[in-house]
Amino acid sequence: MKQFKLISLSLLAAVAVSCSDDDPEVITVTETVTETVVETVVETVTVEAEDFIIDEDITEDTTLTNDQIWTLSGRVFVKNGATLTIEAGTLIKAVGGTGTNASVLVVAQGASIQANGTADAPIIMTSAADNIELGQIASDNPNLGANDRGLWGGLIVLGYATVHGDNPAGASTQQIEGIPADVVEGLYGGDDDADSSGSITYLSIRHGGALIGEGNEINGLTLGGVGTGTTIDNVEVIGNIDDGIEFFGGSVNATNLLVWGQGDDAIDLDQSYDGTIENVMVILEGASDHAFEIDGPKAGPEVNEPFTVSDITVIGSPDNSKNDIADFRDGANGSVNNLLAYNLGAGTDVELNGPADKTRFDAGELVLTNWEIVLDGDATIDGIFDEKAGTDPDSTIGTFNTGFATAIESAAAATVGADASAFSWTFYTSQQ
Repeated sequence: MKQFKLISLSLLAAVAVSCSDDDPEVITVTETVTETVVETVVETVTVEAEDFIIDEDITEDTTLTNDQIWTLSGRVFVKNGATLTIEAGTLIKAVGGTGTNASVLVVAQGASIQANGTADAPIIMTSAADNIELGQIASDNPNLGANDRGLWGGLIVLGYATVHGDNPAGASTQQIEGIPADVVEGLYGGDDDADSSGSITYLSIRHGGALIGEGNEINGLTLGGVGTGTTIDNVEVIGNIDDGIEFFGGSVNATNLLVWGQGDDAIDLDQSYDGTIENVMVILEGASDHAFEIDGPKAGPEVNEPFTVSDITVIGSPDNSKNDIADFRDGANGSVNNLLAYNLGAGTDVELNGPADKTRFDAGELVLTNWEIVLDGDATIDGIFDEKAGTDPDSTIGTFNTGFATAIESAAAATVGADASAFSWTFYTSQQ
């Protein structure tokens, strides 16, 4: 028997939360909430339930409490004007599904998410198949690891900040991938770079990336046109089948990001994202592709809104055939500073994919500084940056000035990289 305060009852009414079919003698809200309870806001009501299901859009201010395991079922929007608050220590398990049936939480433009965990009580979003229990960072014997991917969707946050897509005129509105064009809650972008979509701190997203269309999977955390009024701090993404975290334009700043075992790129910057990201750890494993894919605006060199990524550690894995560090595309414009990479293997590389990227680098608009790399076998610094020439002979990475990169003997000798102590709260650290 559990006791829920009135805020839980409000949530039942606002989100159409339903109890499991297996729960004994479920007491509905209409049977239990009396006028006296609503007016006094001091009484409690007892509901017999193992968990609560979120399966309809959130249209009013709503709180998910940390005394229950919440089940996310299907595509759920937090709609314009509504705020979803998730208490520290809350555990959300999502059921599977593909296409439009994939479980995904979408915070639409004009909505807000307040998901503020702590190092001692992070918020965890994972698969319904995960054997983690309430109050745990991980179970004593986890049944899912970094190579278990695509078991549900992910978290999508959409805002009104500037996005440079295929429109060279500047600010444009886009439709986020995976949401049908006729669904207004899928729009992102605008002209308010200070826009706020809320706050996300100490959040772990695990085993997501369900397929929603041919060649189209959901990222662990998708940020579309998110502005600087939003807080993104201490986020972990584990075992996502597509990118770990992708920024589609916008200006939001982010700190302390960890991605482990993603299927595609760990951190993907697209559509002229121009914020600052600090303290990043990427652990490449299994099917992981690049640690970073950094794309320009696809709008020509007249768009000049640079990004900054600093204090980075990239850790390769023996079971990964690529262990690639970065791929710069579409006139990537910004700086990647203080990067340590090790356990890479012979096949690792850094890629410039076209003439626009070469032009940016030569003009000092794509800036790489203070990279330290532990080389394996007969690998050389120039060889890493000459592994792939891109699509045009003129963009050959062999002409790249690699003076920014230094070979070191071991990770212990590094003078750059991420502060790993910031990630003591994560699932990754618990498994080391």
